[in-house]
Amino acid sequence: MAVNLRMAGKSYSEIKRVIGVPKSSLSYWLKDTPLSETQRAKLIGRYKEGQIENFINTMRAKREARKMDAYRLAAKSLLPLTDRELRIAGLFLYLGEGSKRQPGQILVSNTDPDVIKFALYWYEKSLGIMKDKIKVGLQIYKDMDTKEESLFWSRHLRIPLKNFWKPYIKNSGTATIDHSGHKHGTCTLYYGNVSLHEDILMSIQCILDASNRRA
Repeated sequence: MAVNLRMAGKSYSEIKRVIGVPKSSLSYWLKDTPLSETQRAKLIGRYKEGQIENFINTMRAKREARKMDAYRLAAKSLLPLTDRELRIAGLFLYLGEGSKRQPGQILVSNTDPDVIKFALYWYEKSLGIMKDKIKVGLQIYKDMDTKEESLFWSRHLRIPLKNFWKPYIKNSGTATIDHSGHKHGTCTLYYGNVSLHEDILMSIQCILDASNRRA
């Protein structure tokens, strides 16, 4: 069997895995069964491919280990958030993803379900907004299933469908989007309150002004 495997272009390591014989014995048995130049070239190619794959897997494992270490350190140093810290975190989310130009309209939009879930948590815990008063709007692509995506967001946010407005359907399809991101469209949380909206905007401006004075 060893000779047949060698003639088929297998390496000593591959033959060893099949028949369980030490490489030293295989070297003696197969000394008169050399590989052809073509077989040798293929074997070297497989070896290099294996090295590359092993390197990629090793780097991926190291990267994931670093990320988990960073996550644990962050959890230890940042959590749990105080009420003040939660308010500030939400203000900066609103600075990036919230509506500033529609008076009285407190809106946060994003494609990431976890970002929207945090925004909802901030609405409730920091702004004191009742969950049943929040409306949800979706923007989805024409080749998405409207019912399926509405159900996804309803379950993820634990907000009943009766609080959802009719989704806005974009004319383009999902072929035009980056598929490495989320595929459930854009979700927006709506709540109307003029004084609360002004408080959010002025709180953000207060922080920005203080930072600018220090710069």
